Amino acid sequence: MSSIGIVSPQTMYFAQPLQLQSGASLQDYMLMYETYGTLNADKSNAVLVCHALNASHHVAGVYADEPKSTGWWDNMVGPGKPLDTNKFFVIGVNNLGSCFGSTGPMHTNPATGKPYGASFPVVTVEDWVSAQARLADELGVRQFAAVMGGSLGGMQALAWSIMFPERLRHCVVIASTAKLSAQNIAFNDVARQAILSDPDYHGGDFYAHGVVPKNGLRVARMVGHITYLSNDDMAEKFGRKLRDAAQTGDYKFGFGIDFEIESYLRYQGDKFSEYFDANTYLLITKALDYFDPARAHGGDLAKALSGTKAKFFLASFSTDWRFSPERSREIVEALVCNRRQVTYAEIDAPHGHDAFLLEDARYMNMVRAYYGQVWNDIGAGLPAPAQHTAVRQGAKETA
Repeated sequence: MSSIGIVSPQTMYFAQPLQLQSGASLQDYMLMYETYGTLNADKSNAVLVCHALNASHHVAGVYADEPKSTGWWDNMVGPGKPLDTNKFFVIGVNNLGSCFGSTGPMHTNPATGKPYGASFPVVTVEDWVSAQARLADELGVRQFAAVMGGSLGGMQALAWSIMFPERLRHCVVIASTAKLSAQNIAFNDVARQAILSDPDYHGGDFYAHGVVPKNGLRVARMVGHITYLSNDDMAEKFGRKLRDAAQTGDYKFGFGIDFEIESYLRYQGDKFSEYFDANTYLLITKALDYFDPARAHGGDLAKALSGTKAKFFLASFSTDWRFSPERSREIVEALVCNRRQVTYAEIDAPHGHDAFLLEDARYMNMVRAYYGQVWNDIGAGLPAPAQHTAVRQGAKETA
């Protein structure tokens, strides 16, 4: 299997305001996106890939000027890969509020001429889906063959099936959930408090001060990263190994780095603080917290999913305690209650939540097989999507 090769991001600008769930609106915004493969004549082979917390529109391939810039799901998307770009036209979109190209807190607020900072409106999973739908309109995609995502991306895929049931044939939800547990919300809040309490945060306007709240970002990333790994995986990789065991073989009896796991987490935190935006981290974790489609239906997930029309594929991983298999099974049960066609795979993998990004042959083969069904549906000439009128949003596209 080969890489998709060199890719280039594109930008779409929107002049018409986007009404947000909070009651606020966002205007004069842009979405950064990438496409892979070729859109067929009837535009029936498009697949939208939704990204997780610290990812972006750069799903696969590399950039010409950055040879090490491999897309975050390059093992999944490309020629001959499970999501085969020889067959499908794949779209990756960077969410609003991110720090990877789409309009976010670091961009200029047209009303003030200064960076949005903390004044950037709170966005939700549903807001991102609404923005993605506008982009699809501009690209002429009336219906996706599939909408796919892992983790937070899986929440977006699920929201697509609820908000725009006629606009996707298949919904692919990997290592995700229909709502966060209290424990997950707690982890997110600890991470946010680390950023908010950093003196360099300056109430979100740190851009004007020429600083970055790196200490807060480091701790936030360390907390988050712990939840992505399983206990077994951490034990196998690090155990209680001392970082300098070969030199001293003993503890340092201080508060620096003694253990390999401490060194690893600090490395991850340092790396993250160099490229991620603090306000973006706050926004995205809050969007995670707010997602709960059953809330409007008295907590009844089956009712929330009653209007869906897609076929579903869900996968979970046995050691994922962040979004455990139980959470995926809840979605499956709600879909079965609605007599939806659903395929579910629970994979015994040691890598925790991060397993959805890794090269597990069983997992990859299941996704590949499911996309074989998606491809057969396209070729079988299943009923055309309900008529959808694309509304032009004053958008313009640049390469």
